[in-house]
Amino acid sequence: MGQVIGLLGVCLVLGVLARRSGRFPEGAVPAFNAFLLNVSLPALVLRAMHRLEFAPGLVVAAAAPWLLFAGAVLFMRLLGPRLGLTRESVAALILTAGLGNTAFVGLPMASALLGPSGVPVAVVADQLGSFLVMATLATLTAARARARTELSVRTLVRKVVMFVPFQALVLALLLRPFAFPDWLESVLQRLGDLLTPLALFIVGFQLRLKGLLPRAPALALGLSYKLLLAPLVVLGLLMFVPGLALVVKQATVLQIAMAPMVTAAILAAEHELDPELAVLMVGVGIPLSFFSAPMLLSWVH
Repeated sequence: MGQVIGLLGVCLVLGVLARRSGRFPEGAVPAFNAFLLNVSLPALVLRAMHRLEFAPGLVVAAAAPWLLFAGAVLFMRLLGPRLGLTRESVAALILTAGLGNTAFVGLPMASALLGPSGVPVAVVADQLGSFLVMATLATLTAARARARTELSVRTLVRKVVMFVPFQALVLALLLRPFAFPDWLESVLQRLGDLLTPLALFIVGFQLRLKGLLPRAPALALGLSYKLLLAPLVVLGLLMFVPGLALVVKQATVLQIAMAPMVTAAILAAEHELDPELAVLMVGVGIPLSFFSAPMLLSWVH
């Protein structure tokens, strides 16, 4: 877990230093974003979904991230305009507060805090929850928010179908009966491993802490939902599910309590949805989650 925290911090700081050095042009960010969304993320999805093992008893863990995103849509659309937030800012909050960093941070944290028994539950929440939501509902939300006019159902469906990570997801499911050769596994792993370090580098590159104070109300709205309110609601709902194993409750709540997904900020930036706010949600949310997530986990009994 310490290695994960160290890598997160180093990549963020390197991004900040790269911007201040002036050696990287501002125009490099869209190119990095395009690489992550069209190469690195699809490779990660293709490999992970092809290897996933699912048990019917884990359906609760898979459903929780969908509930998280649906709640973010309602919460942000209800309260965002009351804070004077624009449509783009509300969409940025929906994406970052509605998607958790359940892979790179969530899986090591589940292993460290829950042991080996918690990892399979956390993997299901990540793959069948967060990844699927990002490839479908989040993509639809981003496309609709960017459009100046109402998009037809056909156009929205086309945007999802043409989203490369979604195509990788479908391909992975179709190829599940067939084993990948070792060389392909290695290539996919190496490309997928670039996702989080490079994404965090980009977040650090775009991070402007001097803009923190003016964005404090929006940040408070997004992070209070992501790090506190949503996990508490999920915890309360799990209390009414009979016969649910304690480790399933713990891993599910822990994954919902994760900081905003780094890829969500990239998705917001790619669609020009208040990238400054999206980056702040990730940059501030990740360190806060290292304190809030274990605290929430201690309340699960």
